[in-house]
Amino acid sequence: MSRRKINNWHLIKGQPLTELDKQVLYYQNKGHLVPKRSLIKTPEQIEGIRRSGVINTGVLDLVEHEIKEGMSTAQIDKLVYEYTMDHGAIPAPLNYEGFPKSVCTSINEVVCHGIPSEKEILRDGDIINVDASTILDGYYSDASRMFMIGNVSPAKRRLVEVTKECLQIGMEAAQPFGFVGDIGHAIQKHAEKNGYSVVRDLCGHGVGLEFHEEPEVTHFGRKGTGMLLVPGMVFTIEPMINMGRYDVYIDADDNWTVLTDDGLPSAQWEHTFVMTDHGLEILTH
Repeated sequence: MSRRKINNWHLIKGQPLTELDKQVLYYQNKGHLVPKRSLIKTPEQIEGIRRSGVINTGVLDLVEHEIKEGMSTAQIDKLVYEYTMDHGAIPAPLNYEGFPKSVCTSINEVVCHGIPSEKEILRDGDIINVDASTILDGYYSDASRMFMIGNVSPAKRRLVEVTKECLQIGMEAAQPFGFVGDIGHAIQKHAEKNGYSVVRDLCGHGVGLEFHEEPEVTHFGRKGTGMLLVPGMVFTIEPMINMGRYDVYIDADDNWTVLTDDGLPSAQWEHTFVMTDHGLEILTH
């Protein structure tokens, strides 16, 4: 089919405007950033992402059942790899831009992208984020959970709880024909109200047909800014909340591991969502 392009939104030549076209064009003509039509997933694509999400959820359920003090992060990686492959899927992180493992394991002051290792052993009092991503039949899903090992301090426990609240609040702030900035504004407000900071250098993202798609979903910002949220868009919300300052750096030894600059703990929770006519639906439970 031939198409003519009006900025980001494509109209199909010879076909009348749909209600969705009219709504998106209204915002585009007012100067707002709108998604490309290719970011609006079909029902069949959403179902494929949902099936991928079922396996991704199963991965994290298995980790939740098995994780314990004395376990190496390499053992977590092995669980993830074997479960994913046994279910006919592929761990998306494995060999992605050179990442050497099947899952990210980020302990205490590691914000994200921690690389599993035989030498890294879970200790009493640790908090750890396990970030799993799955490819099934070409469809991607992505989610992470925090786990608390043994006797975790009240301060770390509160950080984990508030970060989970930030994910829920961000989800509730995302409404059809709202904006990405609405999500970040709500998360930042809740995190800072509790004395924490929001990592600026990393964000959520579109997902589904590729590992990382548009839009970038920042976890800080102003309401009414960023890309328009349109039914059919699939993306992650994954706030990274620091106990101290929001500054981070990448470990020069592996060029992957992101750590807090001040050495204080960080936490993260993540889901993959689809925007519906009524708000977000979680595709990774």
